[in-house]
Amino acid sequence: MSDDVIRTQVALIGAGPIGLELAVALKHMGVDYLHFDAGQVGQTVSWYPHQTRFFSSPERIAIAGVPLVTVDQSKATREEYLAYLRGIVEQFDLQIRTYERVERLERHDGGFLLHTRRHGQGHTYAAKQVVLAIGDMHRPRRLNIPGEDLEHVSHYFDEPHRYFRQRLLIVGGRNSAAEAALRCHRAGAQVALSYRRPAFDNKSIKYWILPELESLIRHKHIGFFPCTVPQRITPTHVTLGPSDQEGCPASADPVDVPADFVLLLTGYVMDSSLLEQVGVELVGENRQPKLDPQTMQTNVPGLFVAGTAAGGTQVRFRLFIENCHPHVTRIIKAITGHTPPTHLVNQTATRFELPEA
Repeated sequence: MSDDVIRTQVALIGAGPIGLELAVALKHMGVDYLHFDAGQVGQTVSWYPHQTRFFSSPERIAIAGVPLVTVDQSKATREEYLAYLRGIVEQFDLQIRTYERVERLERHDGGFLLHTRRHGQGHTYAAKQVVLAIGDMHRPRRLNIPGEDLEHVSHYFDEPHRYFRQRLLIVGGRNSAAEAALRCHRAGAQVALSYRRPAFDNKSIKYWILPELESLIRHKHIGFFPCTVPQRITPTHVTLGPSDQEGCPASADPVDVPADFVLLLTGYVMDSSLLEQVGVELVGENRQPKLDPQTMQTNVPGLFVAGTAAGGTQVRFRLFIENCHPHVTRIIKAITGHTPPTHLVNQTATRFELPEA
């Protein structure tokens, strides 16, 4: 091995909430570790639309024993939580190699080699153990239809102002689509929703959003096309065809919906390339990493998975920030042989349930 390879005991990949909670525990336990993220601290959270509020209450998404206090004692917004995560990094003086992407992971000499790139420059690291806390929302779930890459089409909702007095078609029926529909309607957009199912699932939409959305649809202030799927997008309209979901008509004629902008809020998928590179077995419809739930170690010795990445690409969500805190305790104990102090790991939500393989 080259002398310029940097060596460490643990390489921690991912600086989201659970990755940061792990870093605090590793540092407290005196473990020699290096921490990487392809983007900034809380990168996935930064993709959320501006002023989005979390499903979970503040005490459930707080980490490392530090209370999350919001201005009005309500659920945290995207901006409040990002500020909170920055505060965690400052308080514990966490050293994170942000904007350094781990491009390749390989098994080597009983451990692992990490090949990274930052600003075009490559680096190599050797670690005895690796923890992946990379999340499960790396890229949009594409529909692979004509027109999906047109400039007025997006898989991400940022903020509603750009859709003021525009005809906006939103594709999707879960919380992100429902919340975008409400916010854009309030901002003066002419909103329509296409959803592949006949009705919304109240378990998939925040309880304070669904009643208002259904009322606006009922009073025809927001257009609703249930049991439809996009077939083609043009600069002026979207062709919606029939869905094959249960409860939908066996056949229906396509309909052209005028649209100045299109938001395809159909979910996101996990990038499992690092897991596959070292031989982690991916199982079930979610392609979740095979692991021991008592230690979070995968079928590859020395490789651990923490946070929502343990669920793979979640079709039916079971893992969230709030029930991933136990991963921290289990991984630290597996690596060090000791349990981290309880005050460093959120103890308010300890239920841990992996999706069935």
